[in-house]
Amino acid sequence: MKRKIYVLSAVLFAAVSTFAQGNGIGGITEATNMVTSYFDPGTKLIYAIGAVVGLIGGIKVYNKFSSGDPDTGKTAASWFGACIFLIVAATILRSFFL
Repeated sequence: MKRKIYVLSAVLFAAVSTFAQGNGIGGITEATNMVTSYFDPGTKLIYAIGAVVGLIGGIKVYNKFSSGDPDTGKTAASWFGACIFLIVAATILRSFFL
């Protein structure tokens, strides 16, 4: 009698674990598809933010250059570096996760 109970519980445990694995894999696949669907709009948004930052930086550098500020090169380098960072970060994130 005890042996039948052990066998029944082992079969029941195996069936439950099989169903749990199937649902887990389906959930992970669905989550992966959802996350990867956000990358294309996200990278386009980062590119747009980089363009706006570049325009603002260009205007600030032009104003400093026009006023004769000796710190124009440093300001231009920092704004240019920020734009390059945004573009490279978006590209690396896209290639890393997709």
